[in-house]
Amino acid sequence: MDDWENLPGRLIVISGASGSGKSTLVRLAMQRPEARTRLSVSATTRAPRPGEEDGRDYFFLSRPAFEELRERGQFLEWAEVHGNFYGTPVGPVRELLALGECVILEIDVQGALLVKERVPSALLIFVNVPSFSILESRLRDRATDSEETILRRLANARWELEQVHRYDFPLMNSELDQAVNDLVALLVQHGCGG
Repeated sequence: MDDWENLPGRLIVISGASGSGKSTLVRLAMQRPEARTRLSVSATTRAPRPGEEDGRDYFFLSRPAFEELRERGQFLEWAEVHGNFYGTPVGPVRELLALGECVILEIDVQGALLVKERVPSALLIFVNVPSFSILESRLRDRATDSEETILRRLANARWELEQVHRYDFPLMNSELDQAVNDLVALLVQHGCGG
């Protein structure tokens, strides 16, 4: 059940600190016709943000439901981040990889490093920004989190930025169009488009 290396698809893991713009980058890259990828939908115990839909943005689960799935080994990776559980359901990812699809996991650094242990062929891409102050500005401009949550995200971001060396490719997101072009080029170069 755990043989990930012989599946014909490609697993791409994209991480970055909160506020790095990874979600926007992934969404825009996937709209480009030359990038042929599927996005894995993660599960979480956090509350939906305005406009988010269950099953499209995340599978929103209660804490007990998440814990039950975790105990049954139904997550490729899981972590507690900012006081909530996040995890990647195994089944849909394996099914898409078995069909030869390229699957993008947009997950935090903890999860990415766990995936790399379990699936050594996974390609890890870290979305970065030119400075820590830009990260803080983006988090505050989002206006979706409390001050306590913002401070927790910033503390976590410092640790995440120290892990960049463990990724296959850093991707600078200082100018959005260029960053999207760079991400699409990486995807195509690694068999996920053309």
